[in-house]
Amino acid sequence: MPSQQLSRSLGLQLVIVFVIGNILGSGVYKKVAPMAAELHSSGWVLVAWVIGGIISLFGALSYAEVAGLLADTGGDYAYYKKIYNKFFAFQFGWSTFTIIQTAAISSLAYVFSQSLHNLVHFPPMLESLAEFNIAEQFYPFENFNVKFVAIVLILLLTIINNFGLKTGAWMGTAILLLVFAGLVVIIAFGFASKESDISRAFIMETTNNKPVTFSAMFTAMLAAFWAYQGWASVGFVGGEAKNANKNIPKGIAIGVFIVIALYLLVNTAYLSLLPISTLEEIHVSGNKIAAIEAVKTFWGRNGEVFIAILIAVTTLGCTHVTIISSCRVYYAMAKEGLFFRKVGKLNAFSVPGNSLLYQSIWACILVLSGTFDQLTDMIIFAVFVFYGATALGVFILRKKMPDAPRPYKVWGYPIVPAIVILISGWLFINTIYTRPVQATYGLILMLTGVPMWYWFSRKNKPAGSNQQ
Repeated sequence: MPSQQLSRSLGLQLVIVFVIGNILGSGVYKKVAPMAAELHSSGWVLVAWVIGGIISLFGALSYAEVAGLLADTGGDYAYYKKIYNKFFAFQFGWSTFTIIQTAAISSLAYVFSQSLHNLVHFPPMLESLAEFNIAEQFYPFENFNVKFVAIVLILLLTIINNFGLKTGAWMGTAILLLVFAGLVVIIAFGFASKESDISRAFIMETTNNKPVTFSAMFTAMLAAFWAYQGWASVGFVGGEAKNANKNIPKGIAIGVFIVIALYLLVNTAYLSLLPISTLEEIHVSGNKIAAIEAVKTFWGRNGEVFIAILIAVTTLGCTHVTIISSCRVYYAMAKEGLFFRKVGKLNAFSVPGNSLLYQSIWACILVLSGTFDQLTDMIIFAVFVFYGATALGVFILRKKMPDAPRPYKVWGYPIVPAIVILISGWLFINTIYTRPVQATYGLILMLTGVPMWYWFSRKNKPAGSNQQ
């Protein structure tokens, strides 16, 4: 008989690996181009990275206080039950399943497949169906050879993660070390290259001679936030961390600091190698990656191969860690009768195998649904609703549980969590204005949680019980 309790096997080192592994993905290679297209200035692009990093850090520090106080499997789902109620917690969990984490898995796997395709060129598949579409928005069979490999990756990583969290975590550590080595190579060779002009990275003038607007900055920061997205995922495995109340907040803070420093160095290298006008053209073309074009300036074709391999390894690692952590949310929901009952069972390795299976099926469907940028904009739109809710939770818990022991208290309280709340609200409104299609589909997927709440509550409610 498998144990029906999750095993506490993660120390501080592996918590930090989860934090960094969940953050480091495709954004560090791809998102500088769409940011350039919005801001038209290398200096302002760096400002967007800095502001995005600071806001992400403020969000992470606010989250760390909540996580340190309430650490448990399920992350925000477990926290929101205590801060708000089961209905709001369910809306988060359902949104995590329908868009936030599954779309992250899909988009990362897609970029992995794109990078591998650049190296080995997959044979065409189902080309006769490429123009088939749903509502003229979704082309499920377009680039199906790339999508097929992305689906295979999701299924393979799901199988690997059925054998235990610690096995998956050590695989993530090995991948992360390779990614760090690759990014350090880009930084070192990028700055040392004769093609590099570091002063070019700090030019504040725009290519269109127009001032940078507040809305343009926030739209560009959607891209930066995708690159920083993922630090909260470590909360999903709170029930499997040793000394979770101390190690989770400490791991979040250390991990986010490391990533911010790394991103600023890497993007300064890109901007010193490529003029802003070139990055704008890369975004318009839609079939080039900024990191590849930057490294090609000093390594040519060899640079293209190097970056394609590095992107593949990075997105492999991030997809892997996201798959590990996300399924714990649905497991926690199912244990309470608020998800499909089979998802609440552990396999012979004390892993929520059915949760992994359901997650992989929906993630594979999302691979077929849209492009990388469509998926990431929907994710950020949805996730900042809950980042704001977590920051508000800092204030609520200080009133509800004033005397509870807090291993970590957010630095800069009350200003830091208040800034996160304000930014989250503005980002939500600005995305509806600047990205209405992505916002609409994101809202639809989130709001399907309302009828599902009533369905699960009625179907699984024990006789004589009361739902909060």
